[in-house]
Amino acid sequence: MNILVVEDEAKLAEILRAYLEAAGYAVRCVDNGLAVMPAVRDWRPDLILLDLMLPGRDGLDVCRDIRAQTAIPVIMVTARTDEIDRLLGLELGADDYICKPYSPREVVARVKAVLRRLQGPALAPDQPEPAGLVIRAEAWQASLDGKPLDLTPVEFRLLTLLASQPGRIFSRDQLLDGLYDDHRVVTDRTVDSHIKNLRRKLADIRPGQDLIRSVYGVGYRLEAP
Repeated sequence: MNILVVEDEAKLAEILRAYLEAAGYAVRCVDNGLAVMPAVRDWRPDLILLDLMLPGRDGLDVCRDIRAQTAIPVIMVTARTDEIDRLLGLELGADDYICKPYSPREVVARVKAVLRRLQGPALAPDQPEPAGLVIRAEAWQASLDGKPLDLTPVEFRLLTLLASQPGRIFSRDQLLDGLYDDHRVVTDRTVDSHIKNLRRKLADIRPGQDLIRSVYGVGYRLEAP
């Protein structure tokens, strides 16, 4: 698999390259925010390690472009750990965060975890969903009323889990367990942020209809047909 490392510290980029290549990945490095999208189009990586502080273009702006054009998973690497930036990154579609300073071994473990979630058996097989919603788990495609949904990998997994049992209330903990299998420490706001984005994308196709309902103090459910 191909990993694009976006890091402007040359020594750090080479360390990441060495560890990732030792783990069996093909690696390409770029050191400028302006070079990311051309590399994505030319090389089509399977995952992007994206530093937040970059020359040329800020990593958050780059993430916006990535999400506008592709569902390639993105792991943000940052020394900016305040909650606003973390939440903003989730809203833009980042799949995970790694905070500097970090161990290169941790980076490799996070990369493996994200790719495993995309490939692994945690996705439910194709099954009946609420009327108008079609989820093709193996193809990572979803549509509503015949219109494709442009979802991030995390949003896709969230919708798949909710649609597996329409009408069932899933707690935030249950949703987190279904989204992340690497035991990371995340807050309830993580699920709320993804639900907000997923609702917005569903509402773009069905204005005025809230397909995902909040149950106060309990969690969320996808409306049954």
